[in-house]
Amino acid sequence: MADFHQNGNIATIHNLRTRTTEDLTHELVSYSSNRKISLILPSLYSELEGEALPRILSELAQVPYLHRIVIGLDRADEAQYRHAREFFSVLPQNHVVIWNDSPRMKAIEARLESMGLAPTEPGKGKNVWGCIGFLLACADSDVVAIHDCDIVTYEKELLARLVYPVVNPNFPYQVAKGYYARVGGGKINGRVARMLVSPLLIAMKKVIGDRDYIDFLRAFRYSLSGEFAMRTSILADLRIPSDWGLEIGVLSEAWRNLAPKSVCQVEIADHYDHKHQDLSEDDKTTGLSRMSIDICKAVFRKLAADGTVFNEEVFRTLKATYYRSALDLLEAYYNDATMNGLTVDRHTEERTAELFAENIMEAGRIFLDNPSETPFIPTWNRVHAADSSLMTDMLKAVAADLKDYG
Repeated sequence: MADFHQNGNIATIHNLRTRTTEDLTHELVSYSSNRKISLILPSLYSELEGEALPRILSELAQVPYLHRIVIGLDRADEAQYRHAREFFSVLPQNHVVIWNDSPRMKAIEARLESMGLAPTEPGKGKNVWGCIGFLLACADSDVVAIHDCDIVTYEKELLARLVYPVVNPNFPYQVAKGYYARVGGGKINGRVARMLVSPLLIAMKKVIGDRDYIDFLRAFRYSLSGEFAMRTSILADLRIPSDWGLEIGVLSEAWRNLAPKSVCQVEIADHYDHKHQDLSEDDKTTGLSRMSIDICKAVFRKLAADGTVFNEEVFRTLKATYYRSALDLLEAYYNDATMNGLTVDRHTEERTAELFAENIMEAGRIFLDNPSETPFIPTWNRVHAADSSLMTDMLKAVAADLKDYG
């Protein structure tokens, strides 16, 4: 069953529990003989020491349709890289751990910097971008899925439902975005999506008027989910942010490059929980505070690129309209939680809305003060045009690290 949301074009595929994971898996195995499926896991070394990743690997070890798993390893020294190789060796599939901090990979990064093409800051966006480049250099995958390594409720069904719409040859989708209910510990979670993105998009529609891009984002039930599946044919032209706006950035690229009927959202889990970020009220460079600023910048940049004019007065009005919208939604969240036996801390939620309102203004100031800032990592097509041997040399660097530090 599918329904259609606000913009009338984004299909929503529900999980009705009428098919088992085994049925889906059997079908995906059949499809994968013609459409090779790879998985990208962007991972911090610290996640190897958490509770989520061992469970994820245990579930992935039971998945028969994956052609390759690419693990991008950040913040690891040589000993930690060696340990990561052993840690991920439980995976029976073809898999590779890319040591992003190795001397060879740093040399690749230096080549990119010399051409002005390197990601501007470390983080998930840079990690995912590098893994995409590796897969493109391999040139043997048709579909790539991406999900985080901190999902404590992970089940293999999540991956099956995520990739199915893109793998099925009878479907038109080139991008599938995962969604799910954000409930855990007796609470409604997903503060940034609920208390920033939803009221911000409502406010923007009121302040700057109708925009197809705003309607597109509002059509997604959980726009900040870290789970995507995409045809690899679109990856070489994908421009993604290097900051914490990755999820919004990927959706923005889908809106820019694809027809709406080529994009869907799919329900991939009945419940979902992961590591929660601190609000970080006193430090705008970390936690949800930084995330909120980066997300706002990503939305402002995309609208500006589409012709929307921003100034200080617009941002002041947007802040006030956002705050009123956030408080109105908070009332609905509280009622929803009460009806379902859950809790919402209204005081904390209002403090969160106040912080996000200030961060909308901060993101606006950054946007206005840096009009020439290049917010996106260059596409891999551009990298290849500038240095046609770099992607091949990246494959050699990863292979040499695997040999020397195995």
